Amino acid sequence: MSNIGYIRVSTANQNTERQLDGINLDKVFVEKQSGISKDREQLKAMIDYVRKGDIVFVHSIDRLGRSLIDLKEIVEQLKNKGVSVVFHKNKLEFMADKSNSTHELMFNILASFAQFERDMIKERQAEGIEKAKAKGVYKGKPRKVTDKQILDKLNEGISIRKTAELLNCGVSTVQRVKKANS
Repeated sequence: MSNIGYIRVSTANQNTERQLDGINLDKVFVEKQSGISKDREQLKAMIDYVRKGDIVFVHSIDRLGRSLIDLKEIVEQLKNKGVSVVFHKNKLEFMADKSNSTHELMFNILASFAQFERDMIKERQAEGIEKAKAKGVYKGKPRKVTDKQILDKLNEGISIRKTAELLNCGVSTVQRVKKANS
């Protein structure tokens, strides 16, 4: 039986020290990526690593994820492996061998708030981008490749997929440039 820690921050420059400080952990998995992402290497590694009887400690529900559905799936996946999950800040425990209706209710409420908070962030971000565009300040992400570079490759007879691979851009980018210049 091991005590496993899962720590997540959204960006590489954020500090992880406040999470799970003072808890005696045998192994810690640290993620520096958005909680909305389903492709989190350290989360997958932690799920693969844990064994029956282990306890996973997470600072709070929103550190494990930002989607109610994803959070429920992750906790169920761990419980099905015989692993218990403890949300330290929220004081919620999900034991592998028993259920607690009050904890389930609180988990659903807090997970819904985590998802709501993420949705609000996205809405505010979209509003800010629209205002910046209206002022002519927002230009979007700088492009990695120019239309000319794409067209040159296509004119050489290179396929759309191979052009995208060679120029390190998306297939849809190559298709869009080809269509606009046809």
